[in-house]
Amino acid sequence: MSLKGKILLHGQTDVGSLRDHNEDAIGCDENIGLAVLADGMGGHRGGEMASAITVSTILEYILDKSKNIKPGETDDDTGYSAESIIVHEAVSLANQNVHNSSEANAQYRGMGTTVVVVLFYDNRFTVAHVGDSRLYRLRDGELEQITRDHSLMQELIDRGFYTPEQARNSLNKNLVTRAVGIDSNVQIDIQEDIAMVDDIYLLCSDGVNDMIEDQLIKSAIIDNSDDLEKAASEIIRLSNEHGGKDNISALLARPIKSFPAQNSLFSRFFDLFS
Repeated sequence: MSLKGKILLHGQTDVGSLRDHNEDAIGCDENIGLAVLADGMGGHRGGEMASAITVSTILEYILDKSKNIKPGETDDDTGYSAESIIVHEAVSLANQNVHNSSEANAQYRGMGTTVVVVLFYDNRFTVAHVGDSRLYRLRDGELEQITRDHSLMQELIDRGFYTPEQARNSLNKNLVTRAVGIDSNVQIDIQEDIAMVDDIYLLCSDGVNDMIEDQLIKSAIIDNSDDLEKAASEIIRLSNEHGGKDNISALLARPIKSFPAQNSLFSRFFDLFS
């Protein structure tokens, strides 16, 4: 089932105010409700290559595999939906592709990237992420961070060494503890949740949340909730205005109609309570 006309997607990426090239990459497909964002790292434009490989691999893999999914199908071992399984497989394949490219080219040795992927289906979504690129959700006027950063700073916050406020000013806040392509295997966090009509989802690189606080992100989305292009432009403008020290990427998604899968048990259950 095509989701075109049921979920709006728009993304923008910007080099920022201080960098001379952009190592972020974004991609999306409204037909299958897919959004991908990656923030690369590595010298000699290795980060640029890592993020591009990751986004293209994930888009191509999910576009291909999603054609054969049966609505409501789940994995017996994990309990995850079939959609979550192909998202996990896509990120794993991207990790292999980036790692293999790194090993084959000395100038790109050690390159890697963060990634956050969102796939909408059957009035739900799956999010997978590695690193500190984030997914936020705006629902009923409240902004919630859905993903948890894989970073040294997040671990220190969790252990009580820093408050979130103190962490914003730390020099160590950008040290990630997981990245796509660094090793032959990578641990991927997967979440599934219900998607509601008029939710707004924001995938962003740390060039956004390192520069502007969540309240400004929230205001930028609410003030432009009827125009995702304007919302993305405002987030990038504010990020540059507040320093623009890194590449800046914002990818927004908004369900505007219900999108139940035909004959899905979940959707029949969901309809009883909606």
